[in-house]
Amino acid sequence: MKSICIKTNNSKLLKYLLNEFKYIELKNVYFSENEFKLYKNVIIHYSGDNEPLFLSKLSSILCFLVIDELEEDLLKRLILQNYFYFESLEREKILSICFNIMADDFCELFDKKFKLLYDIFYEFLSSHKSIILSGFVNFRIKKYLLLLDDIVNEAVNSFVIEQEYLEFISLLKLYINSQDSECELVHIVFSSSESVLLDKNKNLINIQDDIFKAKYLSDITFSSNDYILNSLLTLLPKKIYIHLINDYIDEFVNTLQLVFENRVTLCTDCNICNLYKNKRSMIKKL
Repeated sequence: MKSICIKTNNSKLLKYLLNEFKYIELKNVYFSENEFKLYKNVIIHYSGDNEPLFLSKLSSILCFLVIDELEEDLLKRLILQNYFYFESLEREKILSICFNIMADDFCELFDKKFKLLYDIFYEFLSSHKSIILSGFVNFRIKKYLLLLDDIVNEAVNSFVIEQEYLEFISLLKLYINSQDSECELVHIVFSSSESVLLDKNKNLINIQDDIFKAKYLSDITFSSNDYILNSLLTLLPKKIYIHLINDYIDEFVNTLQLVFENRVTLCTDCNICNLYKNKRSMIKKL
């Protein structure tokens, strides 16, 4: 007979284990719950002849317990430990980004986390009769914690970039609202390949980089669209029509909407849109 004692004072984890043991897909398994001075113990017995399978089932349950019940607290601990200088709300935002990162690549990342934990639990249970959950999580799952730490670092980088982006938007809005403009209207013919600026008479506006002096400084870049943004910041039009030739709104269009706010109108079906769509169609046929 193989018996394993799992020790914990966490009633939530205890309830989780007892529930999982009720539905374990293995015959000849019995478990009991006992409370002692320091810990509440769950003892699970296996009287069958396939001990590796029993240890595999138990290791899997403990893996799910860590991922389902403890992972969020572990992420919070890593964020607080390594990035204590962020405010409470900022740390909550970073935690949210961690969840988004894990959701974006859920299957592959979950399998990786599960395998790391499974190997650690299985090796330990193969040679030990008891496991103290709190101590095990704190000291024996370092590879898993390193993976979580990488996720936290990625989330912090994303958070910092987002904060810089919002500050960038705020500075541009401040500049725009502090300047007078004599330009009534500008059209942006926007496509994924190349965009152009037109004046109110629908004549082409030159956006060569040597025509306008830079109006902003930032590490944020939109490639060829930098010249369009800089031109708009020079002209400061009172109205901007963005003609979406691809019917596609990307990060740059969203940025223009944030910066110029109610000055911006999106358009997908007008004379200008149709003209440029027809031009593109003819070029493709050629």
